[in-house]
Amino acid sequence: MTLNMETVRAVACTPLFGLTLTIGSYLLSIWVFRKFGEFPLLNPVLTAAIPVVAVIYYLPIDYSNYANSTELLSLLLGTTTVSLSIPLYRHLPTIHSEIPAIISALLAGSTVAPASAIVIAWLTGGNNETLLSVAPKSITTPIAMAVSECIGGLASITAGTVISVSVFGAIVTAPLLRMLRIDNQAVLGFTLGLSAHGLGTAKAFEYSPIAGAFACLGLALTGALTSIAMPLIYHTLL
Repeated sequence: MTLNMETVRAVACTPLFGLTLTIGSYLLSIWVFRKFGEFPLLNPVLTAAIPVVAVIYYLPIDYSNYANSTELLSLLLGTTTVSLSIPLYRHLPTIHSEIPAIISALLAGSTVAPASAIVIAWLTGGNNETLLSVAPKSITTPIAMAVSECIGGLASITAGTVISVSVFGAIVTAPLLRMLRIDNQAVLGFTLGLSAHGLGTAKAFEYSPIAGAFACLGLALTGALTSIAMPLIYHTLL
């Protein structure tokens, strides 16, 4: 029996379809990730988007309908973000003892990250819009997209850049620190949170609770500082 495409599209626009597609794609990506020995380039955060994009493109489905059908996941994402304050509270004494180092690392990382992205994009021939789109690459995706739009970048380029940087940072940070003979869990965690945001924070919890707590701190402080400073600097210079 041949299915009517209009019927398929109507079903595809229902909230249940969007939720099922998103969760199913993520579960499938986790299975593939584990099946191939957790190969870094098959990270579920990266590969889960492929089936979703394919279905939206080939049916086709209006993206706004899909976004509306998955609002529940966005709500849960906000709740999950707030819950990151729990490990921070549990390790507050340790964090207090490292405040000077935290401030230094935050200022250095928040300056070098956008500057390096802008320089690399400029050297490879990127136009002004591209430079502004990649500048907020080291803060978590929702904040980065908002900052990008505020300074005249393209949110779509920003989102892709942030996800790519997150995957890359989660892969190389720990081996790089080992090469430098740095085994401090606080340093590892803060570096992962600052440079690889959400995915880096999840990776940090795999190493230790201390690394996870400092990753939460790096994620939050970098996002807050960049979201305030970058639009301010851009509009002041403009």
